[in-house]
Amino acid sequence: MTKNDFEPNVADISSAAARRSASIVSQRAGDRRNAGTVIVGAGRAGWQMAEALRARDGDVPITLVTSCNGDVYDKPLLSVALSRRMAPQKLAKETGCEAAARLNVKLLAHSRPCASRLPAATCAPAGVRCVISIWCWRTGPRRALPQFPKALCWRINHLQAYAKFRDALGSTPQRIAVVGAGLIGSELANDLALAGHRIILLDMANRPLAGCLSGVQSAQLLDAWSALAIRFVGGVQVSEVCEVIPGAAGDGSGHSVKQITAADGRVFEVDHIVLAAGLQTPNRLVCSAGLAWNNGIDVQPGTLATSVAGIHALGDCIAIGAQVSRYIEPIGRHAQTLADSILGRAATLFHAGAVPLRIKTTSLPFTL
Repeated sequence: MTKNDFEPNVADISSAAARRSASIVSQRAGDRRNAGTVIVGAGRAGWQMAEALRARDGDVPITLVTSCNGDVYDKPLLSVALSRRMAPQKLAKETGCEAAARLNVKLLAHSRPCASRLPAATCAPAGVRCVISIWCWRTGPRRALPQFPKALCWRINHLQAYAKFRDALGSTPQRIAVVGAGLIGSELANDLALAGHRIILLDMANRPLAGCLSGVQSAQLLDAWSALAIRFVGGVQVSEVCEVIPGAAGDGSGHSVKQITAADGRVFEVDHIVLAAGLQTPNRLVCSAGLAWNNGIDVQPGTLATSVAGIHALGDCIAIGAQVSRYIEPIGRHAQTLADSILGRAATLFHAGAVPLRIKTTSLPFTL
């Protein structure tokens, strides 16, 4: 453990205290009105969990821990906001503080749980007799991509990062490379092009949305994009990203640009790079809490219980039989199932099923 494992506003709870708290969870299973619930993560899953609990019990203590400011917003809007002329500051429905006040939730913003101190006692506020941790941990871009330096590539996975990106674009058209032509990458490319930017959309596959669309549908999308400044380039394996200054060897008047080099020698020069090459759930914190991991936090199919008593999980971070489902629709049902279970009510078991997939490439949208 290093000092990076500790952040402000997080209780330092010993392993012995964690075990005692876990015991209290078991002993007081019937005394739910005195139980406190800790929610880790303030995305859609975290706030829906808080809403579901509060709708059933006006008094149960709820603490929500998040590394961001906790603002409530619809994440899918990030991929269509530019074409809809929506300013980033208008995307939030409520600030984190406003939502916390409305729901009577103790919000620990800009904080992270302390690794290895988590089981059944995460961030316990004073006076809480029982803590049940609910995990809604944010997924992020795949980290095993060393060819994409963080300082040179945008990773847009939450509102604060999106706001910084929009600010960097300024008011003039930019050349933007979007790496990854999956759901998010294709939607962003479409949105940015509609806003007047010139887009290079790169992917290892030979067509956009190859994992979702048929070959005919991909061709239809490319045809719809023909009127926009989107250049799709398939079969690209990126080997290096660097920053260059054209003209630096001469008069020095050039401005800094980003250079993408492919494994086959092709070179692309742009002003900005957006990495949209897939998502993964970070597992260091999860594993330090002793939770079973199987391509995500391993949960029981019907109850969403983890391998540690008193700790449940929902949202993008979970895996059922190693299968993840990073879509909006199931999250509300996750929260309803867990809220009933936590408060000792007869819970409706969660049933995973086919989820309608809406692809918001507004030049040619799809519902699958």
